[in-house]
Amino acid sequence: MASGSGKGLLARARNALRDRALRVKVTSFAGIGVVNTLVDFSLFWFAHLHLGLPIIAANVLSWTVAATGSYVMNSLITFAAESNRKLRARAYVAFLVAQLAGLFANTATVVIASAFLTPLIGSHPKAVLVAKALAIGASFLVNFSLSHFVVFRTKQHSSPEGRGCSAEGRPGGDQAAGSARADPPPGLAPLGQPPPPGEG
Repeated sequence: MASGSGKGLLARARNALRDRALRVKVTSFAGIGVVNTLVDFSLFWFAHLHLGLPIIAANVLSWTVAATGSYVMNSLITFAAESNRKLRARAYVAFLVAQLAGLFANTATVVIASAFLTPLIGSHPKAVLVAKALAIGASFLVNFSLSHFVVFRTKQHSSPEGRGCSAEGRPGGDQAAGSARADPPPGLAPLGQPPPPGEG
């Protein structure tokens, strides 16, 4: 069951990547991500190695600042059509809430990777920076998926063909109703004509 679900997700991902508009969004999101990465990386470095904040605290601080910048730029550029280039408090909160999964992936990756890499590299500061780079890559996948499919998802609108549909969703509902009114019940003659012989 899980294997089938995984294959289905991979198939959907492959199909999505064939969409040119989606590829443009991914490119734009990645470009903005580069700017936010510099902010995230620099602030994390300063907070952890210079201010002495713990890894998790420094990472949450740098992520929050970078995520705010990400929301602003993606609302105005990447998802301009969906947001109408407007910044809304509700959308901002939804963006941050949706990105909590990205924050979890980012923080978990930097903590676990730094623990494994420190003995291998022999330098804690260098190991932390490498771990942070891996964490940014992991969170990018989560952040874009949530932004595209949750926060800035395209709303579905009824198509023009839907006009004139009956309550059951069949096209031409008015025509069907008119046809039903035009046909008289069995045994009754149309209005203005004498009844059939033997009736009346």
